Amino acid sequence: MSRPTVPFSQFVVKVHSRCDLACDHCYVYEHADTSWRAKPRSVSERVLTATAERIAEHARTHRLPSVHVVLHGGEPLLAGPALLRRAAEELRRALPDGCGLDLRIHTNGVLLSEEFCELFAELGIKVGISLDGDKASNDRHRRYADGRSSHGKVLAAVGLLRRPEYRHLYAGLLCTIDVENDPVAVYDALIALAPPRIDFLLPHATWDTPPKRPAGGGETPYADWLQTVYDRWTAHGRPVPVRTFDSVHRTLRGLSSLTESLGLDPADLVVVETDGTLEQADSLKTAFDGAPATGFDLFAHTLDQVAEHPGMVERQSGLAGLSAECRSCPVVRSCGGGLYAHRYRSDRGFDNPSVFCGDLMKLITTIRDRVAAPVNPAGPVVLPAQAAPAEPPLTERQLDELAHGYGSAEAVQALAAAQLGLTRKLLAALAAEAGDAGEAWSLLTELDARAPQALDVVLGHPYVRAWAVRCLRREPGADLGGLAEVAAAAGLRAGLDVDLVLPVRDGAVHLPTLGRVLVGGDGTARLLGTAAGCAVGDVRVGWDAPSGGPWQPVRRVALAGGWTVALEDTDPQRDSHQYPVEDRLPEAELLAWAGGLREAWELIGRDLPGYAPGIGAGLGTITPLRPGPAGRDVSASARQAFGAVGIARPGTAPILALLIAHEFQHVKLGAVLDFHDLHDRTDEGRYYAPWRPDPRPLEGLLQGTYAHLAVTEFWGARVRAYDGLPGEPAEHARLQLATWRAHTWDAVETLRGSGALTALGLRFADGMRAAVDPWLAEPVGVAAERAARRAAASSLAAWRAGTDASVPG
Repeated sequence: MSRPTVPFSQFVVKVHSRCDLACDHCYVYEHADTSWRAKPRSVSERVLTATAERIAEHARTHRLPSVHVVLHGGEPLLAGPALLRRAAEELRRALPDGCGLDLRIHTNGVLLSEEFCELFAELGIKVGISLDGDKASNDRHRRYADGRSSHGKVLAAVGLLRRPEYRHLYAGLLCTIDVENDPVAVYDALIALAPPRIDFLLPHATWDTPPKRPAGGGETPYADWLQTVYDRWTAHGRPVPVRTFDSVHRTLRGLSSLTESLGLDPADLVVVETDGTLEQADSLKTAFDGAPATGFDLFAHTLDQVAEHPGMVERQSGLAGLSAECRSCPVVRSCGGGLYAHRYRSDRGFDNPSVFCGDLMKLITTIRDRVAAPVNPAGPVVLPAQAAPAEPPLTERQLDELAHGYGSAEAVQALAAAQLGLTRKLLAALAAEAGDAGEAWSLLTELDARAPQALDVVLGHPYVRAWAVRCLRREPGADLGGLAEVAAAAGLRAGLDVDLVLPVRDGAVHLPTLGRVLVGGDGTARLLGTAAGCAVGDVRVGWDAPSGGPWQPVRRVALAGGWTVALEDTDPQRDSHQYPVEDRLPEAELLAWAGGLREAWELIGRDLPGYAPGIGAGLGTITPLRPGPAGRDVSASARQAFGAVGIARPGTAPILALLIAHEFQHVKLGAVLDFHDLHDRTDEGRYYAPWRPDPRPLEGLLQGTYAHLAVTEFWGARVRAYDGLPGEPAEHARLQLATWRAHTWDAVETLRGSGALTALGLRFADGMRAAVDPWLAEPVGVAAERAARRAAASSLAAWRAGTDASVPG
């Protein structure tokens, strides 16, 4: 049996199938599906145990770093504290070591009490609340069966969650849109409750039962309603995350969506009903009676079998699973065809655009146009206008963070913005050197005026900078055809008309950040594009074009916490590292990378928490390298390719985590050195690096030392994880910590004693010293200490024998 392309990582577990409210917009009880009538009211302990075992089995099979479970209904609080406790305990008991559990409950809130909150605090269960806004808006639909208002009790529930002792349980508010409600009143009522997150849901509807569109409300009332909220949210400085708006922003930049109702990310959710049957997303209950059913259950089927259900496969197939109308739409990458259930029409099934198609189109294009800078009425701006700042980009606090090896997301984003400014300057220098850069430069300046976000996405691609530097250095094979490639890629992202002649390199036309189209031969090829689509010859290309045949898009892996990383195997400039790059990854290798990255990212978050935010903010590209000789782990960074590292996929996820952290240290420090003088650049000395047999220039020693801060902490975390246990893995970790903390400490002392660091460089070295110091006290045992000392002595003797340098360190 084949495994699913994307394993399930989100599980909705129904613990109760009835509700204490009678909301008239509820898809469970008021729409087409009636299967709830035959379900047990409460989940049994047998079903809970089987649920936990199946999820754990799936997590082990796919090496999932974490799973996300929502306890749902009906109204889940009707299940009572004892059953909810059992659900949480069964899940935590069954999950394999190293697999995290994000456990939540979604409730209407009317039964929430201190007793429940104490239970949730004990069990680590976060709470989401359904609330449609102010009292008038909420009571339009969310009432008791006898017509009583639920609003007061829901506010009391939110008040409980806002108490200091329970605030950490407050997950956010979910609001179903009714266009007859005042959007400003709804938004203001929700914001007043200080939620950590807000989610606005379109009401469930299909082409057979379309959403209401009040007379005089225009053709796109749902887009207009959401746009009013968006404008107020923006005017307030975006005080809380709003999942719909954040997802539009992310998908417009080529990142993953945060919701299944937008974007092309494959669905990874399965529902467990109270009787143990396994179903597709609950929203399908709005389509027809029995629509979510799969015919599978926990007791007879694995989750991999469920993933092969045709409905699940279709919802994991991206563009290929959309209607022809959707595939040709210019905003399909953001819209993704809308929520699957909303596409249903009885005569054509789900092979349709969303019944909210016009609303989604208007909302996405309006946000796209509003987040772009306005056109300069005086004419196109010059690219260097947004070049690197005259002052160093980092505050003293951020520089100190980085000196300790870490660096917050804010600090790394500041480095990225400064690097983007440098790339803009390089591009302007290339254009000046080229004289008349023709249509490509004209399009670039137009993009800078009309769609700077789209341009910056492409200019921020690591290998655009690498190409520009190669051209300015007049390296063999570097040519100005890259200007047209950059302009074409940005133009396609912005939805502008594009008509450019592009170079053919190694039989392919390349579009940075997007991919390549195989055309064969050499020479040139013409790319034609409009807002409706783009093509090279007969091949449709672009960020919203399906893969297959000649078009090979850049493939991205979406990871927990919103980090999305591209596996770059198409860009000809990616050969910027010191090791050979891999060719296009076959599907099996792509899946192996995705699984390894999921586990590695979980390990980084757990074992290197100080490094994770910076990696998530600044590392957007991993270039697969060919394996090293005799199975040696191979990785590299490139000074002129900020945001990328090259790695040959190692055999284990922990080593992949180590290589990612190690190489991104080089990336960060290279960016710091572009703007901050840490050492005398005229110094010609050569210095001892304990991990190298050859003497190193000062900057080389500084780079290696900085990278090994992460290596030291990685092995320190592994030693603590083994916590004195015997066995080869524990002994290996102790030896590695003993070795790398000594190497790194000695290297810091060499730097501090070199006489070639500036005052700022000495401060930076003191930060590195402070980062290593706590690990010197970590017990590793006599054997590991002795082995590390022997290795250090051997290394130093070999270095002294091979050099007559005067500064041995």
